[in-house]
Amino acid sequence: MSRGGRSGGRQRVRTARGRSAQSTRWLERQLNDPYVKRARAEGYRSRAAYKLLELDEKFGLLKKAKRVVDLGIAPGSWTQVVRKRTPDAAIVGIDLLPVDPIEGVTIFQMDFLDDDAPDRLKDALDGPADLVLSDMAANTVGHPQTDHLRTMGLVEAGAAFATEILAPGGAFVAKVLAGGADSALVAELKRNFTTVKHAKPPASRKDSSEWYVVAQGFKGLDQPR
Repeated sequence: MSRGGRSGGRQRVRTARGRSAQSTRWLERQLNDPYVKRARAEGYRSRAAYKLLELDEKFGLLKKAKRVVDLGIAPGSWTQVVRKRTPDAAIVGIDLLPVDPIEGVTIFQMDFLDDDAPDRLKDALDGPADLVLSDMAANTVGHPQTDHLRTMGLVEAGAAFATEILAPGGAFVAKVLAGGADSALVAELKRNFTTVKHAKPPASRKDSSEWYVVAQGFKGLDQPR
């Protein structure tokens, strides 16, 4: 049986029989993470909520969002942020994992890469989106180059979908790994959006390889690029 202890206000967890040292370190980090504590206190499903809150503070993503798509919605904390900041927005989300219902949100449990997924999202949103959010990441296999390529494949699919569903002036935000989006993807985003920037919000752990690419000012498919 493991016991929690305190040292200088920091909780420590002893390694229990059957629990790996790695899982013990993860548990200890969770117990001492201020964002985890804030999420519990403020009713968010995960600390990831603060990544979107911080990105919104910097880029003003949500102030005019009337229709929003959340790719990789599980467990739902980003949609919770959207719902609190823009309570009248229409929101649709998709994830391979099951997600507990969120009032007023249409959620599909399916693979975004399925052929019919984009059309189902478009039909559910019933109009052009102002914001497409993607916190999708491929399951890691421990090989950095492979993990990067698999995640970038999801980012590219999300970006292609964004150009199909966004209204002119809309924005696309996606999680990428260390080094940011590939140069080819950045070039494509710059063709379709007026500004493209990378950001690492304070809520993203310093030892995490994740960054976010933020593309704003969608030019529209019929506009010159």
